Amino acid sequence: MLSTNRRFVRGAVVTAAATTSLLLAGGLASAHVTANVYGDPPEQGGYGAVALRVPNEEQEVGTTKVEVTLPAEYGITTARTKPVAGWTAEVSKDDDVVTAVTWTAEDGHEIAAGTASYEEFELVLGSLPEDVDTMVLPAAQTYSDGTVVNWDEDPTTGDEPERPAPVVELAASSGDGHGHGGAGAAEEDTGSADSASDADSGDSADETARWLGGVGLALGALGFGLGVGATLRARKAGRS
Repeated sequence: MLSTNRRFVRGAVVTAAATTSLLLAGGLASAHVTANVYGDPPEQGGYGAVALRVPNEEQEVGTTKVEVTLPAEYGITTARTKPVAGWTAEVSKDDDVVTAVTWTAEDGHEIAAGTASYEEFELVLGSLPEDVDTMVLPAAQTYSDGTVVNWDEDPTTGDEPERPAPVVELAASSGDGHGHGGAGAAEEDTGSADSASDADSGDSADETARWLGGVGLALGALGFGLGVGATLRARKAGRS
């Protein structure tokens, strides 16, 4: 019986550890500035909603400014930012082409020091280039002590860079004149009735992602609970 309990304990611990590792792997792998698209990838020639995720990586200082560069060759003419509490956003242009978007923290609103904090800065870009499969968006992260970290190394060259630039994958144009990945914000100007269905699709994808995340957390907690319970039973059996 004791041997069986020990085997059960080992199995439960391994299961819980594996589940936890899977849940944490995404966070550890993305401990740099990334550009995330929630929902379908934006289409070439359309509009796309991008969430720039910025984790703080310094133990002693917080992040006070974030700047993302939009290469001029992409020819993006529109950039709309979603308000972030305690931060101001500035869109820079050159000859009607968007060249950069900069977010600056107000006093007391920086991304907190330590490696457990992050912020997301959302924006809608368009129209997106028609001849590019992957947009590379170099970013600069400024800390409260004045240190600037540049995330500007092209990760599409085949080598794994130390400070990779955020990237956005583009889908081929569907030919409907709108595009995905935040098309609703762009269609707002045209009065298209498709915007409601696009928003519903995005909400459904978000709900599914949250549900799957909840299931993963529940499995991890269950595995941990089973392991602890089995350990206690094994100890009692050993003493008896």
